[in-house]
Amino acid sequence: MKFSIFASILLSSGAFALPGTIPAASSASSPAPSGTGKVKFAGVNIAGFDFGCLTDGSQNISKAYPPVKALGGPDGAAQMQHFVKNDNMNIFRLPVGWQYLLNNNLGGTLDAGNFAKYDQLVQACLATGASCIVDVHNYARWNGQIIGQGSGPTNDQFVNLWTQLATKYKNSNNIIFGVMNEPHDVDINKWAATVQLVVTAIRGAGATTQIILLPGNNYTSAGTFISNGSGPALLNVTNPDGSTTNLVFDVHKYLDSDNSGTHAECTTDNISGAFQPLATWLRTNKRMALNSETGGGNVASCQQMLCTQIAFVNANSDVYLGYIGWAAGSFDSTYVLTETPTGSGSNMQDTSLVKSCLAR
Repeated sequence: MKFSIFASILLSSGAFALPGTIPAASSASSPAPSGTGKVKFAGVNIAGFDFGCLTDGSQNISKAYPPVKALGGPDGAAQMQHFVKNDNMNIFRLPVGWQYLLNNNLGGTLDAGNFAKYDQLVQACLATGASCIVDVHNYARWNGQIIGQGSGPTNDQFVNLWTQLATKYKNSNNIIFGVMNEPHDVDINKWAATVQLVVTAIRGAGATTQIILLPGNNYTSAGTFISNGSGPALLNVTNPDGSTTNLVFDVHKYLDSDNSGTHAECTTDNISGAFQPLATWLRTNKRMALNSETGGGNVASCQQMLCTQIAFVNANSDVYLGYIGWAAGSFDSTYVLTETPTGSGSNMQDTSLVKSCLAR
């Protein structure tokens, strides 16, 4: 999400309350989608470990609010169980700050205490049978500096992080590796080279079959993925054997007036401006994308437009792997895009947008 999670917390009324192998795409010559009419994945983000992250890649880790009941936070495990049982969801994205994982020690090892806390959420996700995205939520930065560009953190430091994470989760087939949340204002060719190093490291650590999500520039916007050079640059990223199996493009798209995901009302279904041209490009290049962040307010305009957007994605399931709403977890009802169910335990009720559009 483009706006600062930390800023959203400051607006809160309380200290923490606010916030297998992929099927091949159809032939480039196919005149129409050849998908099943239903994407493989549907789910929501379970936010909280990313709270305190800013779009400059910094994080005040004291603001992290784990959606883990045993840690005093919201019951993220029960939320995911509810979404699986009652809404037929099968994927959850689990954002976490780079600083949180390393306890602010750039280039160091995973902090034992902080990683163990995050892993509680990951294990709760895996226990549902769903796929679980480990998402480093730092906008291609560490404390204001771009990875591998200028005076920023080195590629080796970023690769070190992902080597450790891949080693931890290499035997979990339902883990998906989300290389980086929403890079922006990067040299896209240098960034693609960084992503290549990460992919090579993940595979080299033994995570040879899991999906890896490849994010582009401009907050990995689906609307500019082709025009800003992200797609063409990331096409060159391959597995060590030269294949692109289970390398999926990571895209985001909100429906409000400025694509920021900060307004309750929706103004576009994003089809003509984003998902139709991207589908054509994906089909031509025989690749797939996953929309790992989308959403809107719990209002009529969003119920109409998000449902239309999701229907299009489903109709083009030959090139779209799925969609993931933003966001549940540690957000409460004061957050404009909340998807956190109300109630507790086995008696949870969905927000109107989840019930209308995201549930299957």
